Amino acid sequence: MGSIEAVVDIPALRAQLADLEAEASAPNLWDDQEHAQQVTSRLSFAQGEIRRVEGLRSRLDDLPILFELAEDEADEAALADAMRELELLETQIAELEVRTLLSGEYDAREAFVTIRSGAGGVDAADWAEMLLRMYTRYCERHGWPYEVNDTSYAEEAGIKSATFHVKVPYAYGTLSVEQGTHRLVRISPFDNQGRRQTSFAEVEVIPVVEQTDHVDVPEDELRVDVYRASGPGGQGVNTTDSAVRITHLPTGIVVSCQNERSQIQNRASAMAVLQSKLLERRRQEEQAKMDALKGDSAGSWGNQMRSYVLHPYQMVKDLRTEEETGNTAAVLDGEIDNFVEAGIRWRKQQQAA
Repeated sequence: MGSIEAVVDIPALRAQLADLEAEASAPNLWDDQEHAQQVTSRLSFAQGEIRRVEGLRSRLDDLPILFELAEDEADEAALADAMRELELLETQIAELEVRTLLSGEYDAREAFVTIRSGAGGVDAADWAEMLLRMYTRYCERHGWPYEVNDTSYAEEAGIKSATFHVKVPYAYGTLSVEQGTHRLVRISPFDNQGRRQTSFAEVEVIPVVEQTDHVDVPEDELRVDVYRASGPGGQGVNTTDSAVRITHLPTGIVVSCQNERSQIQNRASAMAVLQSKLLERRRQEEQAKMDALKGDSAGSWGNQMRSYVLHPYQMVKDLRTEEETGNTAAVLDGEIDNFVEAGIRWRKQQQAA
């Protein structure tokens, strides 16, 4: 088993931590609250990564001793424990290795994730809500803070769309492999004849804009509408017109935010999403130019990227990586690490090819 130092650049991690600690100790840090939150979030993440690496290093150093003691005492139970520790370490080091594959321009960023219902009527709206729960449970399992910016509820059940902000470094690099169309096959709970239904939902992942990105959005290119936020069934959430919808007139991109009580806060959150979408649009245009220069005629891998079958059998299968499992309940409860890691490795192979 390769050493952890071969996987992670610990000196670079410590240098990054020292820079963040110096920035966090500045007396005027909280003059800019948004920047201060980014610094403290990155500081906490870096501290956690170093603790994680040091913990793995210590356990790796202890492993030969565990095997030696078990063999000297001919203790089968102790030997079994040492083997389990070896397998666990191999798994955790492999997970750490995946992080080193996130070297894209925006991979270290936080992320906005948007889920939209597609073809399939009420079943698709319900499926979109199931995906929202799957991804938020994934974040919770990893201890990643997130905030739901906007939810558009469907009339009968489920959601038309939802956008949430994953507030942890490398969220974009990690979750961007989840972008694409997700297909669900099941017996519809909304069909009184109990027929099988196929539903679709789209997942979009974009990096959060930073101050260095310089995405200028002139005011005359925006149309800003305010309205009263609504919840499931159409009931009012706020008693004032605090929800904000912003339309970028040149591109037709529409974003909205209703999670804050203040119209000013909702506008700021919506503008952050809009700038991120414009940044992603610019990135895609630049990538399209590069692909054209390379003569790349391959279609987008994001279309029809994963299938979830609940009837007549149980299986979740990624159509790009061939990763699959029969434990559909665990996947829908946020246990998607194997799919995410396989997607990251697959993407790296595609880039290398």
